[in-house]
Amino acid sequence: MLENLGIGSRIKHNQLGDGVVVNEKSVVYTVTFINHGLREIRKDDDSAVEVIDQLDPDTDMVSMFDIERILTTSIKKYIEYPEPVEIAQKWKGGKMILHPLDKNLQAKEISIDSLFHKVVMVRDRLRTLEQRINANTKLEDIEKVNLQQYITKIYGSLTTFNILFKNEEEKFVGEKSDY
Repeated sequence: MLENLGIGSRIKHNQLGDGVVVNEKSVVYTVTFINHGLREIRKDDDSAVEVIDQLDPDTDMVSMFDIERILTTSIKKYIEYPEPVEIAQKWKGGKMILHPLDKNLQAKEISIDSLFHKVVMVRDRLRTLEQRINANTKLEDIEKVNLQQYITKIYGSLTTFNILFKNEEEKFVGEKSDY
């Protein structure tokens, strides 16, 4: 079993020739061979490999899981990344039918699940817009406040759709009135 080969370790493979370890995964090493380019060799393939110069593995390595978690967290900060939002149980599978006043026109039917998805997308995009406004270094504070108040009024206009949300904390909240 090939173990403890750090990046930069030199090996000689009985078929692929001389190579250098350039990456380590759970069950394989990635090796660049002089005559055969980049190849993966299994760690349990020790019969075909002779270690020429062994370097100790770096103890400060980051796993792919850690890299993925860090990237996901970072990306969520800069792009729209919708969090899962549940529709109220009573509306699941329901439909909305719009009947025009003109009887010669057809009614329009849309699933409530589809409507809910679109409402949640609007909400998430408004939240992203709020974050971008607040993080903007070119806007004056008074401009940020004015834009924030405008967005709050938009939220207020959308409170009609709150009946679709299962969880109270996910609903739209508009301006609070003192009267």
